[in-house]
Amino acid sequence: MIQLTNFNGDTFTLNAMYIERIQSFPDTTITLFNGKKLVVKETELEVRESALNYFQQIGLVGFQLKVGDKNE
Repeated sequence: MIQLTNFNGDTFTLNAMYIERIQSFPDTTITLFNGKKLVVKETELEVRESALNYFQQIGLVGFQLKVGDKNE
């Protein structure tokens, strides 16, 4: 889960697994798999880094590299 801020200053927590796309229009817009769009104060890079950190914490990042190293 990642913490984000909407434009009225309220923070909320988003399950990063639901993110389909992150874009800057110039405001950062997150599109979820269900088609819903969220506009947040964080930059595109900050959202990507937060999502990557979340994936590392739950063990999703690096799993494919380990499998690929063994040529399975």
